[in-house]
Amino acid sequence: MIAKQQELPLPQWGGARKGAGRKRKGARKNVPHRTRSGFSRGALHVTVRLRKEVWNLRTHRCFRALRYAFERGCARFGFRLIDFSVQGNHIHFVVEAPDQLALTRAMKGLEVRMARALNRVMQRRGPVFADRYHTHLLRTPSEARHARAYVLSNWQVHARREGLPLPRGTDPFSSAGCEPGATCSPRFWMLCVGIWRGPPLARQSR
Repeated sequence: MIAKQQELPLPQWGGARKGAGRKRKGARKNVPHRTRSGFSRGALHVTVRLRKEVWNLRTHRCFRALRYAFERGCARFGFRLIDFSVQGNHIHFVVEAPDQLALTRAMKGLEVRMARALNRVMQRRGPVFADRYHTHLLRTPSEARHARAYVLSNWQVHARREGLPLPRGTDPFSSAGCEPGATCSPRFWMLCVGIWRGPPLARQSR
């Protein structure tokens, strides 16, 4: 008599499964790991967010470290850092870049400089940023004006959200309130010419 081999129930691996993948550690949705869209001679609003254990960035010693990093990374590969606003756990930038590759290379270098500078201040090692940087391409002069005004008045935006008295004047932890050297002058049409076509929102915030 020939014995018949029995079929064993083997685990099925691979394929899409509900609930699979890395789980989020916080309430905020992470920036998707997708190929970023290409562009040519673009103006962008860039945001970077830091991990919870990183100190409050709106202190003089953290801001000095960041400004040191900005000075050395504000103009590389055709990338130019035009404006910035440092908040407690994130930073807003308005930048120019000739293309996506230049933006990627310059932002990688800038993030390395910022991480090293902050880690020196905090006397620690390890990652500093909570996620990939987020980018938004500014496609129209109106969009560029509003983005720049939003970045330079971001401390008022946060005060309004938290129900605090609105601060007056310029934010000392932004490019509008610090000495030159950490930013560059724009060269592309959008931030040189186009941004001034229409109501001067950004001019008032500066």
